[in-house]
Amino acid sequence: MANEISHVGIVGSGIMGSGIAEVAAKAGFTVTLRSRKQESADAMVASLAKSLDRQVSRERITQAERDEIFGRVSGVSDVAALADCDLVIESVVEDLAVKEALFAELDGIVKPGAILATNTSTLPVIQLAVSTNRPDRVCGIHFFNPAPAMKLVEIIRPHSASDETIAEATAFAAACGKNPVEVKDRAGFIVNHLLFPYLNNAVRMLENGTASRDHIDEAMQGGCNFPMGPLALLDLVGLDTSLAILDALYDEYRDPHYAAVPLLRRMVSAGHLGRKSGEGFYDYSK
Repeated sequence: MANEISHVGIVGSGIMGSGIAEVAAKAGFTVTLRSRKQESADAMVASLAKSLDRQVSRERITQAERDEIFGRVSGVSDVAALADCDLVIESVVEDLAVKEALFAELDGIVKPGAILATNTSTLPVIQLAVSTNRPDRVCGIHFFNPAPAMKLVEIIRPHSASDETIAEATAFAAACGKNPVEVKDRAGFIVNHLLFPYLNNAVRMLENGTASRDHIDEAMQGGCNFPMGPLALLDLVGLDTSLAILDALYDEYRDPHYAAVPLLRRMVSAGHLGRKSGEGFYDYSK
């Protein structure tokens, strides 16, 4: 069914958008990257070029392959350029109102029958589906960061999605070389539902003085064979993003394990967001 999808649109100028673009272009899809400003769209394309150049220098792909992949990608600011896409994946800020407005706009522009998908990690997909006149063609396609390296993709099925939509989304993810898993439209889906109580409790342990930052991370790496400790992982995800995920989980389940630890909320208020701000649980400014 992936043959039914040939042109993929991606909305959002962040690291996830450019990562998904690289994955799709490598799989042979034509990709249109859309950002609100042309300079942001150009920056995403430039970032993709650098990523591909690094892969050439490391002999992971040839120069000819690099040029072929890069030639499938264009960056635009005009949302109308997405009109002929077979699949559009949004990867904008984790704000439900923003996403609802975007889906309503895309519904009026993208050709009938195309799939509109969200890369949300937590928000209810059904709310985006009912913002359109094609709720049966809306689903979640949740890539993980960094998208080129992470093999998992969660395919989220809201109540309104058709079997055909889920099958086509699953086939698309598989064509991108990913391992798709289907999950119902519940906050956190599979991974974040299980992951964020663990991350939250790591912050609680630090706040309570049970162990130091370094020893918490070293313990989970050495004791559980995790590639990264929980506090370093929070910095990678972004403390603001992590807080938003915890708040969404708590709003849905009212489970105290999802109630964000005060230290995390205060760090976000201080602008200490992790790697992207240069400081979080670790200092990245040097």
